[in-house]
Amino acid sequence: MSAYETVHRVARTVDKRVLSEALSRATTTGKSGVLVFDLDSTLLDNRPRQVAILRQFGVAHHIAALSKSEPGHWVSWDLRDAMRNAGVDGASIERLAEQAKDYWRERFFTSEYCRLDEAVAGARDYLHAVKATGARIAYCTGRHEAMRPGTVDNFIRLGMPVPDQVSVDLLMKPTFAQDDDDWKVMAYDRLRALGHVLAAFDNEPTHINGYRAAFPDALMIHLATDHSGRPVTLADGIVSVEDFQI
Repeated sequence: MSAYETVHRVARTVDKRVLSEALSRATTTGKSGVLVFDLDSTLLDNRPRQVAILRQFGVAHHIAALSKSEPGHWVSWDLRDAMRNAGVDGASIERLAEQAKDYWRERFFTSEYCRLDEAVAGARDYLHAVKATGARIAYCTGRHEAMRPGTVDNFIRLGMPVPDQVSVDLLMKPTFAQDDDDWKVMAYDRLRALGHVLAAFDNEPTHINGYRAAFPDALMIHLATDHSGRPVTLADGIVSVEDFQI
């Protein structure tokens, strides 16, 4: 079973009409409204980053199969699955898995590598549609501050609205060590200070459930891409979408 199929078991209601509803609310509310977007696996597909790291590991360790890693090999956040799907035998996977994980960890959470991410389908156009309503865009991510330069460079490359602290904000964890769940909760007050939260978009069930409790009158939109794999059920009233194509 792929990560995509697993996420769809989490989703209760998949209905893209919620994307248009969010834009309608933004149009009505204008500049006092805020739409909150997570980055990884919400607006951005980080599989190109994963692929680049695993390919480099393969080249460095003379493992031909890994040097040909492809995005489709990533069906979970377990490196063993990606290695297996690339054609590496079981014994080699067990021998190399910890080395590969360390190599991955040293690179994945860096400004340099996050520049490789690509947009989820429709994300760029949807963000510009939000911006055109006059509402504020708040990127609220579990990435830490050291990743800010690469994240902004990636927005520029992909043609996405760039943080300007006027109509577009980028809220990031102060440090890598801070827990993502704790950070998202801490961010609620910062989001309230920006304006009236109209909608939130996140792939992680724990986080979108948290937004649901914190902003009960807002639209809660779950991205059915992938997530951490924790057995968390989406709260009532949360609608899932596969991407941002309307």
